[in-house]
This record gives sequence, C-alpha cells and structure tokens, in this order.
Amino acid sequence: QTNQQQNKRKENSMAKDQTRRIQPSIIQSDRDALAAIAGITGYTPANAAYTLTKLQNAGGAMDTAQETETQKQADADSARDDATAAEWDFHNAILGAKDQVKAQFGADSNEWQALGLTKKSEFAKPSAKAQPAAAPAK
Repeated sequence: QTNQQQNKRKENSMAKDQTRRIQPSIIQSDRDALAAIAGITGYTPANAAYTLTKLQNAGGAMDTAQETETQKQADADSARDDATAAEWDFHNAILGAKDQVKAQFGADSNEWQALGLTKKSEFAKPSAKAQPAAAPAK
C-alpha cells in the first residue's frame, strides 16, 4: 500500500492517544476539509454531531484555545524573563555586599566566615615542590 493510502487510513480513524498534540499539517488538512464541507450544497449528516455549524464551532473553539495558549506562553516567557532578571539583581547585590564585608572586616574575619566563606588563614599554605632527583648519567 502506498503512504498516501496509509495516511488516509490514519486520518480517518479516531485518535487513540488524545493527549498528544496533532501535527500542524493535519490541522491544516482539517481546516481545508471544513472549507470544502462548507461549500457542499445540501450537506446534512445523519449524525447531528457533525453538522456544519458544530464543525465551525469546534474550529472556532480550537482557534480560541490556540490563541489563549499563545498568549499564556508569552506571559510565562515574560514572567520567566522577569524572574531571571530579579535573580541576577539579587545575586549581584549579594556579591556587592560580600565585597563590602571583605573591605570593612577583612578576608580573615568572623564576619567573612559568617557569609559561608573560608577565612584567608584557613587556606592551606602552598608547599614547595621537591625537585626531582637527577637521573644517573649513563
């Protein structure tokens, strides 16, 4: 069977996993089908759930939901940007305050240690590295 026949069969069957998003190409195909149905004179389905008015209402509800999603995503993106800026403002303020504590009390003070930093005197002193023994000459 060709891919086109397989795709038609997939499109005609009801979805099993209705929690995953539908591909934009399928949505566009559905929009095209709605436009074609609107152009069919005398379209009167046996099942009232599929009248032109109900199909148009479902399409309008989808458009509204997608617009709402887009707006809320923009709001979430904006809120994330605001939170990121606030985090950096706070972080930079704390870094500046640490510099002020160091300048006022010194890097070897209890105040410096109270900030969760290590006193200068508590760092290990560098030791001289032993020189490697010269290799015996042959």
